[in-house]
Amino acid sequence: MGRGKTLRLFLMDGEPTGRIKCSIANWTGIAYKIPRTELRRCTEMDVLKQSGVYFLFGTDDEDRAIVYVGQAGSRKNGEGLLLRIREAHPSIEYWTEAVMFTTSNNSFGPTEISYLENRFYNMAVQVGRYVVKNGNDPNPGNITEETESELEEFIDYAKIVMGALGYKIFEPLVSPAYPPDALEDGEREEQILYFSWGTAKATGKRTSDGFVVFRGSTIRLTENPSCPQRAIKDRQVYADEIKDGILREDLLFPSPSAAAAFVSGASVNGLLSWKNRDGIALKQLEEAGD
Repeated sequence: MGRGKTLRLFLMDGEPTGRIKCSIANWTGIAYKIPRTELRRCTEMDVLKQSGVYFLFGTDDEDRAIVYVGQAGSRKNGEGLLLRIREAHPSIEYWTEAVMFTTSNNSFGPTEISYLENRFYNMAVQVGRYVVKNGNDPNPGNITEETESELEEFIDYAKIVMGALGYKIFEPLVSPAYPPDALEDGEREEQILYFSWGTAKATGKRTSDGFVVFRGSTIRLTENPSCPQRAIKDRQVYADEIKDGILREDLLFPSPSAAAAFVSGASVNGLLSWKNRDGIALKQLEEAGD
């Protein structure tokens, strides 16, 4: 179990929907969450003229969560993060909030921000919660072993801050320890659930975010007239994640029923149709407190 951390969230405008500054005790990093509509109010903030890494968050036309990961170096005119965002991304419609990382001592140089941009980009792609809009994989640059160790520590803190600001971009959909036989002896067995409906055979798990359908599940490709419109749209959005009827990536859904409808192509009660290995339905499991 990790040690506790003390985070400081400063509501710069006195409200949670405004600008937020976030820091952690004994960490030189600083993060700012800035709504797009509030960028103009940040022009006099010297800290946002420094070098750093930034994330632009929003949704696309298919309601998918998307992000762009970028870097900004401090320029001769003293401008850095803020100017980079205002210059490079005014024509991109999708993003609504920016999260910027820099340091209290302005210690990032070109090598450091290139490494961080590359690591953050690849972490986001690997987790898969967001569609990453970068056109290509950023160059990691060349760093020493000592610098890499320092930057990895910075990344560990940045992951905590990002989650505290409401973005789970670096948090896996499910614990890496699944299926149950991957757990160490003595650990509580995770509640893996099974779904069978016609040709559909799937495994999944209830999580704090909703319901995750695991990769390797068999998807029924045809759709019943009863199939919910949300499921039809999900099946269109994630069509590239299904090859020969097999799901290639873990996918998160808002509820067990939404997951069941996606897998089966029909309107199905997820609380009754997702069952554990003993055939006990999720509804019964939750009522029993398991």
